[in-house]
Amino acid sequence: MELIVKVTAVCLVGALLAVLLKKSNPELALLLALAACVIVLAVVIKGLEDIFAFLDEIVTWGGLSTDIFSPLWKTVGIALITRVGTELCKDAGENAMASLVEMTGAFGAVLVAIPLFQAVWEMLRSLI
Repeated sequence: MELIVKVTAVCLVGALLAVLLKKSNPELALLLALAACVIVLAVVIKGLEDIFAFLDEIVTWGGLSTDIFSPLWKTVGIALITRVGTELCKDAGENAMASLVEMTGAFGAVLVAIPLFQAVWEMLRSLI
């Protein structure tokens, strides 16, 4: 709960200041929005460590291979980074770059998932 309040406060203050600066100095407004994102990511990373530790414990307890779950976590990370990057590009008025970030994120997610697809393919081939 405390994390959500902190993140919301930083984002609201950053957004309000960015709106006030946008008319007179749009470059500074964009840098302010980027700074707010960095601050939020720094706060959220602390919580991610706890989540990853818990997920590692589940994988270890279940005797599952980390090779199966690694593409999943990487894809989630790619999706989150892509979303933030796309929105920052849109805020800067660069819609073409935002589309390129989205396309690159999708491409990256497919690349990361290739080992998982290969494992599924090998499993299917072994059934024949």
